[in-house]
Amino acid sequence: MAMTMKSSNPVLSKGTFDGSAIHVGYGSSMTISGTVNKAGILMLCVLATALWSWNQFYTQGAGAIGGLTMVGAFGGFIVAMVTVFKKEWSPITAPIYALLEGLFLGSLSAMMELRFPGIAIESVALTFGTCLCMLMAYRVGLIRVTQRFALGIVAATGGIALVYFGSMILSLFNVQVPGIFGSGPIGILFSLVVCGVAALNLVLDFNFIEQGAEQGAPKYMEWYSAFGLMVTLIWLYLEILRLLSKLRERR
Repeated sequence: MAMTMKSSNPVLSKGTFDGSAIHVGYGSSMTISGTVNKAGILMLCVLATALWSWNQFYTQGAGAIGGLTMVGAFGGFIVAMVTVFKKEWSPITAPIYALLEGLFLGSLSAMMELRFPGIAIESVALTFGTCLCMLMAYRVGLIRVTQRFALGIVAATGGIALVYFGSMILSLFNVQVPGIFGSGPIGILFSLVVCGVAALNLVLDFNFIEQGAEQGAPKYMEWYSAFGLMVTLIWLYLEILRLLSKLRERR
């Protein structure tokens, strides 16, 4: 049996599939094709509410989406936490999470599009292009998920999380972190690194999902695994959107 690798995605963390074999009584087992189908459904949920909030912005103005942005961001976070601790609820909570995140992403993307025309479609294309490239690299063995590789990505992801958390705390005291959030060379380099780390997290997620199918995880784990993959994709999209906005500001 393959060695279980730790994913730096907190949703797909070490031990997610522990004790989830078929014999625990949850019926048929998880498959990769089933997870792909569930991920497709979640993507459609995100797209549906994103297009709706986008339309609200362009038909009723920025004031109409302020509440949508807050509901999507905080509601999505709350539902994500519920899903993490109640994995068996994921067939219901994962679609709700996707719908809420769509509200947030559509609103944010519309505001960014107004400032930088064309940035939204570029970010979407780069996100899916990166996902496809990472999947192909994983499938053909160009990127091998070793223990050292996994630990490196976990450490990098944790470091990024600490930087964001620290900057958020400092902002409460009107202290801004210089450089990394600006559009200068340091800020662009930082965003490139974060995008790279987010992309490599996809490889860990692919590996983790594959192991879940091999270990006979219960069927509901298809929804949970698809949810975990969506978390990484949304993070990657937001980081690409941030990077492109920095590059546009330099023009």
